[in-house]
Amino acid sequence: MPLNQLSTPLSKDDAYALVDAVMARDDLAITASAHEDAETGTWVFEATCDETPDVAAFAALAEALFGGALDFTVEPIDPSVNWVAKSLEGLKPVVAGGFYVYGSHDEATVPTVGVTPILVDAAQAFGTGHHETTAGCLEAIDRVLKKRQFRSMIDVGTGTGLLAIALAKRTRRPIIASDIDPVAVVTTDENARLNGVATFIRGIEAVGLDHPEITKAGPYDLIVANILVGPLVALAPDMRKAAAHGATIILSGILNTQVPRIVAAYHAQGIVVAEKLLKSEWATLILTRP
Repeated sequence: MPLNQLSTPLSKDDAYALVDAVMARDDLAITASAHEDAETGTWVFEATCDETPDVAAFAALAEALFGGALDFTVEPIDPSVNWVAKSLEGLKPVVAGGFYVYGSHDEATVPTVGVTPILVDAAQAFGTGHHETTAGCLEAIDRVLKKRQFRSMIDVGTGTGLLAIALAKRTRRPIIASDIDPVAVVTTDENARLNGVATFIRGIEAVGLDHPEITKAGPYDLIVANILVGPLVALAPDMRKAAAHGATIILSGILNTQVPRIVAAYHAQGIVVAEKLLKSEWATLILTRP
């Protein structure tokens, strides 16, 4: 599908505020980010859209936030360039929850003791540990694994397979890693092989939990899903069906302002929040089905 990038210069605080506002909606962009231009020092808001951006909607949202009009620039994204990989080049290793996530260019930096190393290079799927939501999930995984053992696990919306690999390395038990994107499934299988856990991870292309193999392997006593708030809310009934009694569910991809929406949707299914981890404006929730 054709991708377009919409951008505008803003102050750092305003750029992040607009990111929050865009990500709180499900209809404007695939993703949004704020960054400082290395050459000019100017902060920039950017949004990636899978069709022609609704500039009027962005402008209305910005005016509601800041009380004034903004000028947005729209440029097509070159489909021949792997922009995910390009944006992740040069990222440093990440330590979260005792996991050490690194790219192959940083292999010499991997500590020999005290951490669980995970090799994930930039790829055509998201999930390298650098985003607050992924790091939050790694910390949540570390916490729940210290409290109990899990026998049946699934990572929904696996991306690069990072979270499934983290679970496999710590538990040495089978894990299903599902994603709606076939590229993500291929990437997950390859990353599992590179990390020596291919025998534990089964990649499945599926929309949410809708797949006969996922149903057959359930119910699950640990479910992890780091996606977006809209799909997480929509998946709440299916999560209840897939979760065993006493199951632990880790959810992320959630802005702190969106937490009440998630809490309400899952409470209606008899699933309650046990713990909330915050990283910047992002939340990771640890829930349980009593």
